[in-house]
Amino acid sequence: MTWRTPRLAQAAPTGSGQAEGLRALASTGRPGPREHGRAARSGARPGAGHDELVDDLDRLDALAAGVGPRIAQLLADPAVTDVLVNGVDTWVDRGDGLCRVSLELGDEDEVRALAVRMAAACGRRLDDAAPVVDGTLPAGVRLHAVLPPVSASGTLVSLRTSARKPLGLEDLVERDTVHPLLARVLAALVRGRANLLVSGATGAGKTTLLSALLALVPPDQRIICIEEASELHPRHPHVVSLQERRPNVQGAGGVCLSDLVRAAMRMRPDRLVLGECRGAEVRDVLTALNTGHEGGMATVHANTVEAVPARLLALGALAGMDEGALAAQAVAALDAIVQIRRFSGDAASSGEGTRRRVSQVGVLIRRGAHLECVPALQIDHDMVMRPGPGFECFLARSQGWLAGILDPADAPWEGKRRRGVAGEGR
Repeated sequence: MTWRTPRLAQAAPTGSGQAEGLRALASTGRPGPREHGRAARSGARPGAGHDELVDDLDRLDALAAGVGPRIAQLLADPAVTDVLVNGVDTWVDRGDGLCRVSLELGDEDEVRALAVRMAAACGRRLDDAAPVVDGTLPAGVRLHAVLPPVSASGTLVSLRTSARKPLGLEDLVERDTVHPLLARVLAALVRGRANLLVSGATGAGKTTLLSALLALVPPDQRIICIEEASELHPRHPHVVSLQERRPNVQGAGGVCLSDLVRAAMRMRPDRLVLGECRGAEVRDVLTALNTGHEGGMATVHANTVEAVPARLLALGALAGMDEGALAAQAVAALDAIVQIRRFSGDAASSGEGTRRRVSQVGVLIRRGAHLECVPALQIDHDMVMRPGPGFECFLARSQGWLAGILDPADAPWEGKRRRGVAGEGR
């Protein structure tokens, strides 16, 4: 389902005609365009014209998806990456930071009802017994909602959209997200089947960067993406997506990420990709990358490459791995850590708002039983790339992939810089 029109801003609350239309829509089971059209006609007033029927159809689309017409208007904007509802207040991120918008969603009871309806559209339960929910709406929008009293600020709803059109690596260079020479380095690593870990904070652009890297995989290779919720949509002809399933209210039917990693290894993957490494599945991923599955990729939450080892150790502990075992597996499995950051205000340079940028490339090393990540390449705010203390180790691990691309004698490497273009990321 797609959000098709900004006219939804003028939509009125559901009345008897729309209720009749929704009942007609629900009776079709899995409605398609024809069923939506019939439902709109059944709920329209006698003599309604074409434009009015289209408006009713738009409202039914939004209501059936759970988001309601007013939020559907925001999601229809291709620039919007996040919509956050804090009680009766609404905030939107269009790629340049959060800004408050005027949106009439009603009082707290109406916002709660909206959140419950969204959860139901995801096939999830949201009530006093289960006051926190995660899910994916029919249009692919990620939902997270929290009800009072767990939230002291009223009902909270967080919506994150998927990119309408996946960005390629050349697009990220154009937006100053990736240094031009670094783009050549990353492309060479992908072609050489290096195992890459993309790290960054929430909203830094990890998924966007990962999708861009996957688009560089040769078209005759099979990519299997494993995710909590489907967000990766690389421009590649052979992508298979596996998605985690939560247990039902009886606690049955759950399929976790670890299960999916093990299943993917039996599906002849040329590239094994984990959308986000956030738990015990880190053990299964490292095992896969250490047993012949080259060219794998994953993401992890960390603010710098130096912080990645601590994050991996915490995840490994969930899988019962001690530091020595985790360090040995990680150093053997991962060829490079690619750090992407979101800068704002002065850090993004005066007047440029929020910007995403690949700021570091690191390499994992062991010091005794301890795991460390040493910066090999560092990119500053002026798009100048410099070698870091791990540069020689990085070149040694590259197995010749970077021959003719990175010459230390040419450092530092300057990149062109475009002002006034906010980076995009999810």
